[in-house]
Amino acid sequence: MLCFKLSSTLLLAAACLVFKADASTQTATTCDGEGFVQRLSCDTGVISVQTVLYGRANRETCSEERPSEQLVNTACSQQGTVDVLKKRCDGKSVCELNTNVVRTSDPCIGTYKYLETNYNCLPANQVVACEHSLAHLQCDVGQVIFVYGADYGRRDRTTCIYQLPDRQVANIYCSNPISKVADSCNGKNSCSIKVSNNVLGDPCEGTNKYLEVAYTCEYPAEI
Repeated sequence: MLCFKLSSTLLLAAACLVFKADASTQTATTCDGEGFVQRLSCDTGVISVQTVLYGRANRETCSEERPSEQLVNTACSQQGTVDVLKKRCDGKSVCELNTNVVRTSDPCIGTYKYLETNYNCLPANQVVACEHSLAHLQCDVGQVIFVYGADYGRRDRTTCIYQLPDRQVANIYCSNPISKVADSCNGKNSCSIKVSNNVLGDPCEGTNKYLEVAYTCEYPAEI
């Protein structure tokens, strides 16, 4: 059986729209509201979401100009938010999302909430492969692949655009986190994935897409 060990340090924040860092750990806190965007980013490496809170854990965070009755409940937490953030952001160097992504229900009616995400920046190999090509993942002898995250879609108008009409690269809000790369490649020394809609699905019909993969090479530990 193969075992992969990743270490993390958790850090809690108490300020709105503030980033803090301790070694490779960072915290992003964003007050709730339409149009309010949380941005996670790594200067080097890729994002690995550790913990997420959508709710309220204290009376100070995002409290400016808020009546006291909206700050009293400090045991307010939406369930399942960490899974949402991990699916959208793990393995990317930059991830932006509106708080409405996690606002699927109201865990505490009448309480003003915020989104607080603790994440690490992990060293990783990054591969980008255009649609209709092959993505190759390769490790040194004795090492095996561990995929942090993979996304098939389009997030800019500059990647994989050679001789493509504008209409095929106009949609830059096409994102589809996929598990197929990890399912196919984890534990192998090398791996190739065909980048096509037939293999990875089609998250945005009519848009030419590309596959982004972040992975590391680990020495397997026998247990």
